Amino acid sequence: MTRIFRSFGMGLLAVALAGVAMAPGAAQSAEPKSTVTVGLAANVNTLDPHRTATVGTDLSVISQLYSPLIVRGPDMKLKPALAKSWHAVDDLTWRFDLVPDVTFANGEKMDAAAVKWNIERLLDPNQKTRLQAWFGALKEARVIDPTTVELVTKKPFPALAYQLSMLFMLPPKWSEQHNPAVEAMGTGPYDLVEFLSGDHLELRAKESYWGEKPKFEKVVYRIVPEASTRVAALLAGEIDLITGFPPTEIKRINDSGRAEAGAVASTRNMFIRFNTKKPPFKGNPKLRLALNYAIDKKAIVESLWTGFGSVSDCNALSKSYFGYNPDLKPIPYDPAKAKRLLADAGYPNGLDVDLEVPLGRYLQAPDIAQIVAAQLGDIGVRVKLVEEEFGVWIKKAYQGGQSHMAYLGFAWPTLDADGMLQLWTKDNPNSYWENETFTTIVNEAGSTTDEAKRLQLYKKATEIMCEDSPNLWMFFQPITWAQSKSVDWQKRGDDWFRATDILPR
Repeated sequence: MTRIFRSFGMGLLAVALAGVAMAPGAAQSAEPKSTVTVGLAANVNTLDPHRTATVGTDLSVISQLYSPLIVRGPDMKLKPALAKSWHAVDDLTWRFDLVPDVTFANGEKMDAAAVKWNIERLLDPNQKTRLQAWFGALKEARVIDPTTVELVTKKPFPALAYQLSMLFMLPPKWSEQHNPAVEAMGTGPYDLVEFLSGDHLELRAKESYWGEKPKFEKVVYRIVPEASTRVAALLAGEIDLITGFPPTEIKRINDSGRAEAGAVASTRNMFIRFNTKKPPFKGNPKLRLALNYAIDKKAIVESLWTGFGSVSDCNALSKSYFGYNPDLKPIPYDPAKAKRLLADAGYPNGLDVDLEVPLGRYLQAPDIAQIVAAQLGDIGVRVKLVEEEFGVWIKKAYQGGQSHMAYLGFAWPTLDADGMLQLWTKDNPNSYWENETFTTIVNEAGSTTDEAKRLQLYKKATEIMCEDSPNLWMFFQPITWAQSKSVDWQKRGDDWFRATDILPR
């Protein structure tokens, strides 16, 4: 049964009712564009900001409903949000000065006590929030006064300010009486009007917003999983902005004269994750390396993505990240060597494996999986493709239920090796690799503010990743974008898809 969820901020119901009495077309006179429609490739699985790590859908919508202490702009620089300023008091303490007199849509105060409550909810082991692992170094929040809060860490946490750009504040009292997964009551520029899961979300600008006034009165996020359907809707004038379609469509969109399209480099590393916690990949790095040599990544980038994107340098980081190791090089395509390693690994006659493919999240994932399956077949690895809707797959994978292999991608909003590499540490729920040495090095690097030492440690950590091959390293996918002639999206390569980054023209 499909359910429709509605949530009105203060004054929104009156606005909605007033709109009913308006004459048809009255709002479309000579006014500037008042509604922007965004096409999403995958469903929004939750509106609870502490229970999702999916930037391109969940958190992008959440960022319009709620506010963080600090925000990263399209230029990748940190900017004040609920915190007008912040600084490190010592190696373990950060102080944040909050914007005064900010309230949630129900009138609750967004003060230091609210920040403390959010941190406690985030860290509560009984809550089992998705973001808990991201903030494992946090110890507590201290209220100094209503507009001053301190965050205390267990160890030095140099990337804390960057990480906080991912943490959005919920209203404490409201959250205890409602379900934030399907309702919203935030301090963001927009209020939630309607949430029809799998179909669309409608947001309306706050009548009285503490920050910069939203550029659009209404924002509609439409869920359109098929890339071809998103492109058709854009060209028909039904949608203003889309991303995540095949690069081969860029020329057609530009030639149409009805919209414009392009691509930007992204920070998302695509790979095939091996489940090294069970056979056949457990304790068998030769097998994992064999599969790395079996795939022609460059040919995939050139054929499917018309040259957009770049092949991974045998590790998780791109040049945009602090901690990138310039000495590592891509694993070349060498099927003969792959066959030899396969035999050395104990599989001279090949083997059978499952490859899970989440749908609606990653650029041309089914097409890429087909090519990978064919090339692995060339060396004797027989692949069964298992396609699953992204929301279903991510829940299973996060709980340790991944099969032999899965095609996915990671990016980290801080552009710091600490957050990105933590995804492969032993106890991280995203990790299917248990390497004690790697985990120790990454934790040590994240516990010092000495940048030279951190770089040295991350160099060792990434060398271990390349040598032990917990993944079949693929490439950094491009972010393809297309927009109508009435809007201008401030392009960014970090997966954020905020309506506030869209300007009317």
